[in-house]
Amino acid sequence: MVLENILCMNTGNSDTKELPILTHSIKAIANNHDTVFGQCFRIADLGCSSSKNTLLVVHNIINIVHQMCEEKNLKAPQFQVSLNDLFGNDFNTLFKMLPDFYTVINNEKDESFGPCFVSAIPGSFYGRLFPDQSLHLVHSSYSIHWLSQIPEGIENNGSNIYITKTSPPNVLQAYRKQFHSDFTKFLQMRSEEIVPGGGMVLTCIGRSIVDPTSEDSCTLFELLAQSLVDMVKEGMVRESDISPIHLPIYHPCQEEVRNVIQNEGSFSLDNLVVFRLNWDPNDNDFINTNDVNNETSQRHGENASKILRAVTEPLLTCRLKKSIIDEVYKRYGKLLAKHLAQKKTRHFNLSISLTKK
Repeated sequence: MVLENILCMNTGNSDTKELPILTHSIKAIANNHDTVFGQCFRIADLGCSSSKNTLLVVHNIINIVHQMCEEKNLKAPQFQVSLNDLFGNDFNTLFKMLPDFYTVINNEKDESFGPCFVSAIPGSFYGRLFPDQSLHLVHSSYSIHWLSQIPEGIENNGSNIYITKTSPPNVLQAYRKQFHSDFTKFLQMRSEEIVPGGGMVLTCIGRSIVDPTSEDSCTLFELLAQSLVDMVKEGMVRESDISPIHLPIYHPCQEEVRNVIQNEGSFSLDNLVVFRLNWDPNDNDFINTNDVNNETSQRHGENASKILRAVTEPLLTCRLKKSIIDEVYKRYGKLLAKHLAQKKTRHFNLSISLTKK
């Protein structure tokens, strides 16, 4: 199974958390490259997906640059924006959004605003995508925790679809090794494409502790696996159908991210910010440690199930009949609701800003 043919990246809802980091990174690039302003600022968004959030990120970056130009009384640069995702991504949807995007940008800015040119660059970001030293800023949101392939030698992980406390030690080691290899490759490829002094802002789902079986990393996928196991017990799914299912993701801890960056050596780590988000992106309650009533937990469970379905369904449909997929995620939503009623586990997120040496 070639993962590049079935996966497309999924953007997150961390825009407000990323803005200060983006602002800081763009200011640093401006200090290193005074000539950029008045010429062309080249941006790449890796793992862009095809939602409205994609162009919102671009909009935010343009606003930051434009505001800096106004503050320093500088001419705004032209913008060259490259949107990247795997070949299966729905780039046509993005292209259809561009006329409205251009209209909004042009209406917001004055005559000094430099034109913006948007294009698509399909392909895996674990390989080369751009010419040498052609980019000033690389952005990637909720993509680098996706692995280039399923780790090798994890067939003994049983009915687990990801790392759990019952996973054999070799499974944990295989996932860790694959992430370290992939993230190192990612940094190496970008080091060739970014100008010296250029920057990257990366956001991914991580975990809060060194232990890879931490609750905030694994519970979501343990509950999805439980939905499948329950259907096996009821004869709706064969065990042989679910045992080969393994998710090609890895949620790193802060120490792992720092170590890979340091060992690869092409970038300096400027900032690493952690923050938590609820499983249901519509849930704004960050005070209570569990959902306050059954109706609330049901709603949050259903919403969280929809979000995870968008991410995991392409992987399940490779092994399971499409006719039972709805039932899988219906059960999943109920398990999520039951968990949230007892304990509101949250995503642990990492936002990283880097500068090319």
